[in-house]
Amino acid sequence: MAGQRGIEALLQAMTLEEKIGQLTMLDAGGIVTGSGRAGDLAAAIRQGRVGSLLNLVDPEQIRDMQRIALEESRLGIPLIFSLDVIHGYRTTFPIPSAEAAALDPDLWRRTARAAATEAAADGIHMTFAPMIDIARDPRWGRIAESPGEDVLVARRWAEAKVKGFQGDDLAAANTLAATAKHFAAYGAANAGRDYASVDISERLLHEVYLPPFHQAVQAGVAAIMTAFTDLAGVPMTANVAAVRDVLRRQWGFEGVIVSDYSAIQELINHGVAEDRAAAAALALRAGIDIDMMGGAYEKGLPIALEQGSARIEDVDAAVRHVLSLKEKLGLLETPNKGGATKAADPRLRDANRALARDAAQRSIVLLKNERSLLPLDPTTRRIALIGPLIDSRSDMLGPWAALGDAQRVVTILEGLRNALPSTEISAAEAVDFRGQGDREGIPAAIEAASAADIVLLCLGEDRDMSGEAASRAHIDLPGRQRELAEAILALGKPVVAIIMGGRPLIIDWLVDRADSLIVSGFLGQEAGHALADVLIGLYNPSGKLPVSWPRAVGQIPISYAHRPTGRPFDPENHFTSRYIDLPNEPLFLFGEGLSYTSFNITGLSVNAKRLGPSDTIVVDVDVTNEGAREGEEALFLFIHDPVASVSRPVLELKDFGKIRLAAGERRRLQLSVAVADLGHLDPNLRPVLEDGAIEVLVGPSADRARLRSITVEIVTEQQRSA
Repeated sequence: MAGQRGIEALLQAMTLEEKIGQLTMLDAGGIVTGSGRAGDLAAAIRQGRVGSLLNLVDPEQIRDMQRIALEESRLGIPLIFSLDVIHGYRTTFPIPSAEAAALDPDLWRRTARAAATEAAADGIHMTFAPMIDIARDPRWGRIAESPGEDVLVARRWAEAKVKGFQGDDLAAANTLAATAKHFAAYGAANAGRDYASVDISERLLHEVYLPPFHQAVQAGVAAIMTAFTDLAGVPMTANVAAVRDVLRRQWGFEGVIVSDYSAIQELINHGVAEDRAAAAALALRAGIDIDMMGGAYEKGLPIALEQGSARIEDVDAAVRHVLSLKEKLGLLETPNKGGATKAADPRLRDANRALARDAAQRSIVLLKNERSLLPLDPTTRRIALIGPLIDSRSDMLGPWAALGDAQRVVTILEGLRNALPSTEISAAEAVDFRGQGDREGIPAAIEAASAADIVLLCLGEDRDMSGEAASRAHIDLPGRQRELAEAILALGKPVVAIIMGGRPLIIDWLVDRADSLIVSGFLGQEAGHALADVLIGLYNPSGKLPVSWPRAVGQIPISYAHRPTGRPFDPENHFTSRYIDLPNEPLFLFGEGLSYTSFNITGLSVNAKRLGPSDTIVVDVDVTNEGAREGEEALFLFIHDPVASVSRPVLELKDFGKIRLAAGERRRLQLSVAVADLGHLDPNLRPVLEDGAIEVLVGPSADRARLRSITVEIVTEQQRSA
């Protein structure tokens, strides 16, 4: 490795233009070898005016650009090649909001590891993932990329994904530098509208939106990306208090901080910079090391330095961060770590396909199953498979699918026909997503349903309705899908509704009338096989909702972890916190999810009733599988602090775990939380652990009616010894 001396030697040898080049990331996507644009990019690399590229995925082009940097630039500093490897690279896994339902950090790590291995084989060095924004507003399209509404789930997601992408050694040939994004509170965008302003309390910022990033830093994340948005009027790309003070000084983060796409330039639009020079100075002062596709550093920093609004010391510090990342990646010694032949290894492809099927199975959530309609009776003769998602390949990939190939996707129709070769399956897409065209397909769907023993109604969004720049004000079923569903439901046939998409949808009317309901998100390339496995009972569903599903848009934003009110809901008192036209509760709470078997929780016990700051609360609970099938159950450990110096949420998740039980089997599951982790911020936003009673609750979801509780007392060391 070059070491610090080598980095300092490079820094001393650089011209200002070359230093700024190391801080410049350009979008190389769509380059065609020999085109004028490719020539311009090659010239910039030769001149040392670019330090990293994004969206270049062709291994030959990657090697060619790296060769130019190494052999034709003055200092021969290698480039970093980066890409949004969000939920797979060539093998496509479930989108994050779906995979989070598995509540399995080891699975989360393994899918990231598989994606990193594939991407690194093609020469990619860095991914812009994990996205760890807390998301409590399903109007926001990027909820599809989020692990959901809960802080602890997002923290464990952050740690698992960072370790999966980065492995044990960033210099290894099969690793990617992870980039935790978007720092911070991007998920709280006003009205759920992407890129809109964010204005939340300091308490909410520090207790909810920052902890996942702190966890990523503790896990050793290589880079962090700042959000497009402002926070109370200060854009994150120029937010000294958040980036330099909290991230750098308080947390000790020493990695690279990268702007989002053109975000430094956009400080002008935010109204805090009058030109590129001012924007560049603000971002550099905040601690942004890399300008992604804004041109602000290249065009603005020389002017800002000349004017005195930027300091060369800050430029040098940023360059050190970038060079240190290149050193950690092993690029200063082995610039071409990848190898295209490894990416095509059939054994790797087969192993990753099996993992994709496993991940998709675990990501499926069963939310209703009246009359035990599922799993499907193997003697069922005729099934009607209806809806715009039944044979869609590209939609199963979801947004941000990297090099996911739609031709490798198993559709729902293919998966079901493969699983039930002797069953007559009538397929009718009936309508499209956007509501275009007429209703000609609905009569054919009605005819197919009328002749069937059971109807599988596959509804939801297409892949372009979720993700970046895909916010929706109306989050019901798009197009004429409700019209289709109403027509099918009116037949009185047994109906299984399968909902796919990137966000919770407003479907209370459908939930009321369908016999069974499955929620799956976009499951990736093995979607059809995984859904068929669940439908026929080959896999017993175990997924749990990582985010609440509202009954109506008027409930948004919504989360189980809300604070109590001085006038809690009382059906006998009009003047309490309630809607006059809707229940307060969401349609489905965080953590809900059924199985084809049933679990009973008994014997809740705790290791001690009085605990001090250095102790750990250890909770044991007996779990019995009372059904006739093997199954897996996830249980949550919540706490509630009923009396504190500031009002605490009605429930706070502190641990979760899963247990697999054979039919009739009974075993104990242990969950725990360190007493130190029960602290909160006092009225002055200082960390504090207060004495008093703590309610500890364990159960299968955030539904208080299904939680068993026990009370412990937290005492200071002084009180304990008194």
